[in-house]
Amino acid sequence: MGAMAAPGITSPARIKLTDLIGIDGLPSENYKHAVGSLAQSLRNFNAAIIQIPESDNVLLRCVLDSVRMFFHSKPMVGADALHSEDPQNWNGAVGYYVDPQHFREIFDFRPGRMNVEGPAMAELTPTGLPELFASLGRATRIILDAIACSLELRSYSFTDLLDNVPLKAGETATSVISSCCHNRPGAHLSANVLNPEQAALSFYEEDADKGLLTLLKSDKPGLQIRDIQGRWFVADADLGPQDMVLFTGLSLYQATGGYLNPSMHRTDNNTNLGQAQGSMSYGRCTVAFKLMPRATAILHCSAMTAAGHLVGGPFQQPIAVHDFMQRNHTIDQLSGRPSVPPFSFAAPLEVFVPATAQSKATIKRKKQVSRGKPLAPSKRLRLEAQRVLKERVQEIADNKGLKIRYCNLKECEEQHLNSMVSPCAELRAQMGWPAGVPFVHPHDLPNKAKQAFLEAYEPGWTAAQDGDLHLVDASQAQQGHMLA
Repeated sequence: MGAMAAPGITSPARIKLTDLIGIDGLPSENYKHAVGSLAQSLRNFNAAIIQIPESDNVLLRCVLDSVRMFFHSKPMVGADALHSEDPQNWNGAVGYYVDPQHFREIFDFRPGRMNVEGPAMAELTPTGLPELFASLGRATRIILDAIACSLELRSYSFTDLLDNVPLKAGETATSVISSCCHNRPGAHLSANVLNPEQAALSFYEEDADKGLLTLLKSDKPGLQIRDIQGRWFVADADLGPQDMVLFTGLSLYQATGGYLNPSMHRTDNNTNLGQAQGSMSYGRCTVAFKLMPRATAILHCSAMTAAGHLVGGPFQQPIAVHDFMQRNHTIDQLSGRPSVPPFSFAAPLEVFVPATAQSKATIKRKKQVSRGKPLAPSKRLRLEAQRVLKERVQEIADNKGLKIRYCNLKECEEQHLNSMVSPCAELRAQMGWPAGVPFVHPHDLPNKAKQAFLEAYEPGWTAAQDGDLHLVDASQAQQGHMLA
């Protein structure tokens, strides 16, 4: 079996890329297990470990060695190599440049564009980049289709966002292989580009990629990713020869209506410097393939709504990819979006004391009210039930390895709730389903049953509504009176 650590995993799952390849006909057991492990790993850890085939591993290792020698042979950095991020040119960076803010040198490769210009054309560039681009491009497309399967979307639901395969004449790839050398000793400070005191900082600023998916390989550990509990872990600490770290970006978060969290990540400088003591001329080198949406595409959630997923207000309006890339996606904006299915950039546990579930819910509701017109009470009930289903109920089912199969509302009300041997009795007991509430999707429950459902999984929920939900009862009573 290629996928490791399935139900109740305690670390990112390690999954064979070959197990994620879908074929015509019924899915194999390996495929179902691999897709399930991938979905759970991305949900709990915002990352997964992908094992590429041996043939691709040889190519990847050669490219990583070539990248290391490329940066090692570079002269000390001058001011002409400095590069500041230009949102308007988000898909145009190519060749060698320096990002002093993050203490790194970069070489970007995009097929269809001249990657070395001017006097630097005579330089030798890292070898094997076109071949690796093709290999990892196929890998990320396979993974993207597996993610679509885990969300119960139709096959190739995200293909309209991607570049043509192969590129047409005159086209330039939007996706990129980005090779980086982090913190090469002496490279930045010699040019007085950075303050030496800045190099002693422990951590880079946390960030999230703007693309769809990223596959990364490093020669030293140092990449830290934040899991769903707000804890940081070193994602590339124990990578095998064929292992690459997979993490998700903001474009996929937008295209899935918030169902798939973007991975917050940062780099540990101290680890890099400590491991470089034996070879002071090297920093930490990485090779990353970033699967990006093409600039002319439209980010939309039509595939999600067609599959029956509830898509909140911020995601209902399609947005052009180029406009989306211009936005400054701050952590506060992402975590404060109203009516988004489970998504949050929780504060790191080592810095802040985590809030209780009740206080988080109260803060979220206050943000919703302050950002515009308050939601109607019945709609708030529906969205809150959807949120609790994914944050609480689904987690219980995953931890116990349960497969949720909901009943018909009328049948469950009239027969199942009054019988000890009903089809859903054992499942309700294992999941702590509230007594007297039909075992149906919370979206389909009557409002009174929705409140009982919410109170069962988030005690004190009703009391925290500040009396708003009495309007639901009043509205229903008024409608009943008018019908009578």
